[in-house]
Amino acid sequence: MTRLATMGTMTTLVIIDAANVIGSVPDGWWRDRLGAAERLRDRLARDGVPGRSDPLELVLVVEGAARGLESVPGVRVDTALGSGDDRIVELVADTEEGRPCLVVTADRELRRRVGELGAEVAGPRTVHGRS
Repeated sequence: MTRLATMGTMTTLVIIDAANVIGSVPDGWWRDRLGAAERLRDRLARDGVPGRSDPLELVLVVEGAARGLESVPGVRVDTALGSGDDRIVELVADTEEGRPCLVVTADRELRRRVGELGAEVAGPRTVHGRS
């Protein structure tokens, strides 16, 4: 993974568990999973992460019916070939030592796994901007 720096500050890698974040809002996402992932991606590209002004690299991990979603400026889409959770763990494990990493998910087991690797964890409200 390439080190990204902005004005001497290492860019925080923010990995978003798309399925988990999308599933946290009962808005009919189950009728169109790809469309729901696209709306999340576009909102992230437009708004970033509410309350965060530090330099961020946003990675949206998709799986299943959301496969095929493409990256846009500001949000890199990473398609899990198998389990989205396993792919997120791989991304955290591959993060350059010392680089801040935040994983956005409510999945308890995933939170435990990435926490053991040194990642910070936050719930879906982090990217929904809802309190």
